[in-house]
Amino acid sequence: MEKWFVAAKRADFEEWGRRFDISPITARLIRNREICTPEEVERYLHGSFLDLYPPELMMDMEDAAAILEEQIRLGNKIRVIGDYDVDGITAAHILTKGLRALGAVADTVIPHRIRDGYGLNEQLIEEAAAQGVKTILTCDNGIAAASQIAIAVKLGMTVVVTDHHEVPFEEKDGERLEILPPAAVVVDPKRKDCNYPYKNICGATVAYKLMELLLRHFKWEPEEKQELLDEFIQLAAVATVCDVCELLDENRILVKEGLKRLRRNPCTGMKALMEVNQIEPSGINAYHLGFIVGPCLNATGRLDTAKRALELLAAEEVRTAVSVAGELKEMNDSRKTMTLAGVEAAVACVEEQQFYKDKVLVIFLPDCHESLAGIIAGRIREKYGKPTFVLTKGEEGVKGSGRSIESYHMYEAMSACRELFTKFGGHKMAAGLSMKEEDISLLRKTLNAQCNLTEEDFIPKVHIDIPMPLAYADKKLAEELELLEPFGTANSKPLFACKDIIFKEGIRMGAKGSCARYRVLQDNKSYSLVYFGGLDRFHDFLKEKFGQNAVEDLYMGKGSFPVSVTYQLGLHTYMGRTEVQLTMQNFC
Repeated sequence: MEKWFVAAKRADFEEWGRRFDISPITARLIRNREICTPEEVERYLHGSFLDLYPPELMMDMEDAAAILEEQIRLGNKIRVIGDYDVDGITAAHILTKGLRALGAVADTVIPHRIRDGYGLNEQLIEEAAAQGVKTILTCDNGIAAASQIAIAVKLGMTVVVTDHHEVPFEEKDGERLEILPPAAVVVDPKRKDCNYPYKNICGATVAYKLMELLLRHFKWEPEEKQELLDEFIQLAAVATVCDVCELLDENRILVKEGLKRLRRNPCTGMKALMEVNQIEPSGINAYHLGFIVGPCLNATGRLDTAKRALELLAAEEVRTAVSVAGELKEMNDSRKTMTLAGVEAAVACVEEQQFYKDKVLVIFLPDCHESLAGIIAGRIREKYGKPTFVLTKGEEGVKGSGRSIESYHMYEAMSACRELFTKFGGHKMAAGLSMKEEDISLLRKTLNAQCNLTEEDFIPKVHIDIPMPLAYADKKLAEELELLEPFGTANSKPLFACKDIIFKEGIRMGAKGSCARYRVLQDNKSYSLVYFGGLDRFHDFLKEKFGQNAVEDLYMGKGSFPVSVTYQLGLHTYMGRTEVQLTMQNFC
């Protein structure tokens, strides 16, 4: 069951249309994305590189740059410690390449997912000290590593934290007190005392901002500086999409600018990844970043070590880059097979143990590769519509990942039972953890006992932009909708709806017949509607509403079934011919 909602934002759509040379339909779509004023519309439609916020607006960013500048001039060794996902890998590369370009003695360490776990640990700190590192620079981690950073400080090292995750806190007398690690500098836009205009940026963007400021300190030639920043903004765009950040405000501009550069002059590693995945650079979009390129970068950190992904990004020779990119693609293909098996095991666990009755799902898959826990948690969350944790056996205890729903703040829920974890971190929609195996049952009971979600929170919500007849969905509007790209979190592809269109006939498509094209009627005019969702679900709906023969009749061209649908409008190019494509998303 789903609940359909129609957006009801108000503005002078006719005036916006005249002012920005767009249709009132497009104006309304923009307003639905919480764009309220003409100035915001201008930034949404035409925001550029020059509209990105200055890095010095971020709390302690200038102090971080000053420390690094001094370390570079003194010739002291700097170690960048990142993370094994796309955000952590790209952030580490941005910092390391930027520092070396400025003459720094710098290297990179990415924690091994299984051996080290997420972020800093004591062994990494001790290794750095033994190898003469004077400064540790974190990226995409560090905000929750107070005890580890205390050890580094005790060993005489300077620690600069750059992160974007939620700041740990404790409740005292009804007040939330943030717990910052004892680093020399902590740069994190999520800090309560940070007045950066947009806080929902990823770790790679924080790294990009730091390098932008540091390059300014060294007064590089504008052309050289821009060449380096052009590469870094490409990678920050990839990380923004892959870390599922909202594509609003600065993130939207950054991804648009990154995609422009990826289309025009991709860096060697990204070009190689596009080549092995048969993506034409001129046509790359946010979908490719999130579902094709990003997973290849992620796969190396999931199944092996993230060093190979770093080697790809650092590659300068095309032959080397293509070779490494091919390995990453093969690894990602293997990861897909393993993920499918893990999802099947998780579903079996939920069904057999009746966990579907819980508000928060806690699933223990001891034999699952721990690197796949997050992906599997996301798939189970989608299937059951509930916050989901997937736990696996680690070398020491249990490790796991969680994926949440909009109405459940996962990090805050975990903070309320922090004593059950040996380590945890994350934000509203996702988290990672380590714990003792014997506490799994208690974790399940505690999370569910503390959960205040109601049945209403679990009903999938379909947010419709505009009820719109199919006749309005023409090529001109489809072309205009491209102004709203890139699409992603909080800037979803527009969703339209219309009632009781008549399904007349259908034909299955795809190698496995898993999608279909339908001929439908509205106001006695015929349209083509494609569906790439679960055909079984649509077929069950048809049988339940119109009888057991409905599916057979539809594919034999004998249909006459009124169905209300939501749909998306786009352009599809095949063999040089571009046509309007209407894609069904929901039905009732």
